[in-house]
Amino acid sequence: MTSAISIPQSSYPAAAVSVSPTNTSLHERMHRKDSITTTFSIRQPKVLHPVDNEDLRLLILENISQEAVRAFQAQGFHVDHSTKAMSEDELVEKIGSYHAIGIRSKTKITERVIKAASKLLVIGCFCIGTNQVDLHTAAKVGIPVFNSPFSNSRSVAELVISEIIALSRQYCERAFEMRQGIWNKQSKGCWEVRGKTLGIVGYGHIGSQLSVLAEAFGIRVLFYDVLNIMPLGSARQVESLKALLSESDFVTLHVPELPETTNMISTTELAQMKQGAYLINNARGKVVDIPALIDALRSKHLAGAALDVYPAEPGANGAPFDDSLNNWSSALRQLPNVILTPHIGGSTEEAQRMIGEEVSLALTRYLNFGSTLGAVNFPEVDLRAITAEQGDHVRVCHVHKNIPGVLRQVNEVLSPYNVEKQYSDSKGDIAYLLADIADVSPSDVNKIRELINKTNANILTRLLA
Repeated sequence: MTSAISIPQSSYPAAAVSVSPTNTSLHERMHRKDSITTTFSIRQPKVLHPVDNEDLRLLILENISQEAVRAFQAQGFHVDHSTKAMSEDELVEKIGSYHAIGIRSKTKITERVIKAASKLLVIGCFCIGTNQVDLHTAAKVGIPVFNSPFSNSRSVAELVISEIIALSRQYCERAFEMRQGIWNKQSKGCWEVRGKTLGIVGYGHIGSQLSVLAEAFGIRVLFYDVLNIMPLGSARQVESLKALLSESDFVTLHVPELPETTNMISTTELAQMKQGAYLINNARGKVVDIPALIDALRSKHLAGAALDVYPAEPGANGAPFDDSLNNWSSALRQLPNVILTPHIGGSTEEAQRMIGEEVSLALTRYLNFGSTLGAVNFPEVDLRAITAEQGDHVRVCHVHKNIPGVLRQVNEVLSPYNVEKQYSDSKGDIAYLLADIADVSPSDVNKIRELINKTNANILTRLLA
């Protein structure tokens, strides 16, 4: 690949100041104030571009927010967008021509896919979890992975509240009967949620927000977490999962998928729940032993359940959710007072917009400036932006093995130049260095990259100018 350096001289037109009419809303005035503050930023950041003379290509899958797609296009990136997930074979065939990929939860970025991704620089997970990506392999080849762990917290919390009420009133069953032409007005086994106890397993962003919403309905809140956490409102932390299960009328799970959380709710834990209690899982599919849950529902020990996630899920809308996917699917679907939803916890317009904004910004910052703030598998390194007034600068983005002597080697390469800023950090076996160099000629740029690439710990080196 040929290399070239082009340093555009950006000019910024003077902004005209308009006087806000007094009858505008506070929201409109604050928005205009933010816009003016941005416009009159004292020092405009300089737009950096890869030294490699090749347009950046992005593959965006699984119907990710169109606002995110437009944000990438506004940066000048070439974007290929699909509403569907891709299989491993499809990705292996196509990924080699892309520098970045954006996915949700159904596309799997495996070691095989990463090995085929010869140009890939960064992965964006437009969702909470990252277990669909081989994070270790990605880090080993210098690919940071970004996600949006908190943007859909409100959407998930509201879904849980709706499920608590729906289960208490059995209204999914009543609605289904009405569609069958059956009138079945009854109050037996139907309850108000006021005065009941909600047990929250995992008191993070979703759990704590849910806690506040639940108390507004007059629900007593208990929570269990592996960390000691300051409760919100009148919520109370309990010392064990067993204690929470035995006291709660509703149990809702908000934990990540880890070896220690796999089947954390199984036969023993279900037996510890109150007779007539309800279980809700909008976290990860492997957290609940579903065959054990089916038994607890059949025996009437539990009065109902709501599931939004499953150990194996269809790869696209319209695909069957049947026993070929999970061998207990038909048995689960036949149970009364069980709410089954297709992983829609974060599927609101607001959540998808915020996720799109957060992850697209993280990917853009990495591609344009080398920033890894928020990466889940990578050292978090950032440098303040180079401003337009600073002239000819080059930013070195150097991913390397975390072994002794690397900084000495790199600094020897950079020693003939004026290194204005430098920062490095490590995470496990991977380290990452950013350095800004002033007054570097185009011929020196290629020389610097070539020398750093030859160091024994080099994984991936990019130069931005």
